[in-house]
Amino acid sequence: MLDLTTVVVLYCVIIAVAVVALWLWYDRRDHRSFEADRRKTTFHCIRCDALYVAPAGTALSHCPKCGHENARLRF
Repeated sequence: MLDLTTVVVLYCVIIAVAVVALWLWYDRRDHRSFEADRRKTTFHCIRCDALYVAPAGTALSHCPKCGHENARLRF
């Protein structure tokens, strides 16, 4: 039979592993979400002077305000 000290240490190790596993899982999920939001292309409409974004890799996009097709901003 296990003594009390061994059971307490085993319980603490199991809890610590569960907390670290949840921490890593949520960190990876948040990182993927952040990267998807961060990877956007910025556009500036030359007709109505609006700034807007589109998914990454988009070379031309229509302005959501006036519908004019604009090229992406280059920095």
